[in-house]
Amino acid sequence: MNSLIGPIHIKAKKGEVAERVIIAGDPARVEQVASMLSDVRLVNRNRGLLVYTGKYKDVPVSVAMHGVGHPSSMLVVEELIMLGAKIIIRFGTCGAMVKGLRIGDIVIPTAAAYHPGGAFYQYLRDNVCMACAPNFEVLKTLVEETIKANVNYVVGPIVSSDAFYAEDPEFVKRWTSRGIVAVEMECAGLFMLGAMRNIKTGALLMVSDSLVEELGFASAEELKGYVDRAAKIVLESILRVSP
Repeated sequence: MNSLIGPIHIKAKKGEVAERVIIAGDPARVEQVASMLSDVRLVNRNRGLLVYTGKYKDVPVSVAMHGVGHPSSMLVVEELIMLGAKIIIRFGTCGAMVKGLRIGDIVIPTAAAYHPGGAFYQYLRDNVCMACAPNFEVLKTLVEETIKANVNYVVGPIVSSDAFYAEDPEFVKRWTSRGIVAVEMECAGLFMLGAMRNIKTGALLMVSDSLVEELGFASAEELKGYVDRAAKIVLESILRVSP
């Protein structure tokens, strides 16, 4: 790891990234959440990896874009940690793999399965499957705030896939038979780094499509209203967790 020379992609300085950080893959979502903060300022735009820092109810919070997939998201998470992040919550989207979920409903991961190899092998240097799970305090708080918001939700294990277009009926059949409730592309890496770097992590995912029902695929514009609702849950949650 290049931590000895400091972050080379996120050009923010120490003190410009808050201890509490919300991350997302979509720049539109990052900007939408950042607009909910007061005294907000852009502290990084290098490589398009937007990072905003402001305050929510007078508490410093940063919102950062992590890109798509583990190589990009884990790089961003590592550099945010170098810059002082202590709590990182992914506010993302997912494909539902259980029936009954609709666009904008919430999935809160209790753990994330993954395909070994790639970034995971390079970190673990062994053919093992790391136990990738969120911090319990973050998980519990996200569930409590979601219940308070009266939003339809599911809590359960998900799978973090490295290949968006490799999903097919066999993929769905295999993973649903193992009790998986949704698929996305970054949580396993985030949870793994949380355990390895001793920071608190968690995730709240909005359903953007379904692999088991015909819901279509919601664009950023179509998700906008749902983002406002879910972002409040994430912001309230991150305030309640102590660094």
